[in-house]
Amino acid sequence: MLSTLNNIFQDFTTLLFPEYCYACQGSLVKGEDLICTKCRLHLPYTNLHRVKESSQNILHHRFLGKVPVKFVLSYLYFKQSGRVQNLLHALKYKNVPAIGELLGDWYGQELKEAAYTTAFDMILPVPLHPKKQQKRGYNQSASFAKGLANALGVPCSEAILIRTLNTSSQTNKTRPERWENVSKAFKVMDAEQVKGKKVLLVDDVLTTGATLEACAVTLLEAGSAEVSVGAIAAA
Repeated sequence: MLSTLNNIFQDFTTLLFPEYCYACQGSLVKGEDLICTKCRLHLPYTNLHRVKESSQNILHHRFLGKVPVKFVLSYLYFKQSGRVQNLLHALKYKNVPAIGELLGDWYGQELKEAAYTTAFDMILPVPLHPKKQQKRGYNQSASFAKGLANALGVPCSEAILIRTLNTSSQTNKTRPERWENVSKAFKVMDAEQVKGKKVLLVDDVLTTGATLEACAVTLLEAGSAEVSVGAIAAA
C-alpha cells in the first residue's frame, strides 16, 4: 500500500514538475534519467575505441611528435548547437555533474566490452585550479572520470595531478598560445603513485589537445609507464 502511494506521489510530482532531457530539452518518461532514449540512440558517437591501429585514429594525429600517448579516446563528437553542446553546457554551467558520471558509465561499459579493462591502472581527470573549482563546486572532468572508473573497476583520483597555475581560458587561443598557457600549469603531488602505472587522463572536451598534452608530459616526467587520453567529446 505504501509503495503504491509513493508511486502515485512520484507520478503526480512528475506531472507537475516534469524532468527534461538535457540533450534535447524534451520531457523524460518513466525510467529515463537525464538523457532520453531517443537522444542516446542519436548522439554522435566516435567509436574510436574500436580502432586498434593508432594510425587510423584521427584524434591520435593531434599528439604525434608532441607527446607519446598510448590510446586517444573520445566518446562523442562535439557539434555546435547540438545535443552534445547542450549536455556539456549543463555539465559545466548548470550544476549537473551527474551528466558526466552517466556519460562516463556508458562509455566505461563500452570500453569494458572492447577489452580495455586491463589497459589502465588508474584514471585521472584534468584538474581545475582550486579557485575555479571552488567557484563551480566540482570538476566536470572528475565526474566523467568517476563514471569511467566505476564501470571499468579502475581507481580514480583528483588528488594526484593538480593545477598550480590559474590559467586563462583556452577559448579563442591558437595552438601555440594554448600550449604556452598551460605548459607549466600542472604538478604530480606524489610521483610514487604514478610511477610505472598506465594512466588514462580524461578531460571534458578535446580540441587541440594542448591541455591534455601538458598533463601527459607532467605524468611521464613523473615516471608513468604510459599515458592515454580521453574526453567526453572531441571538437
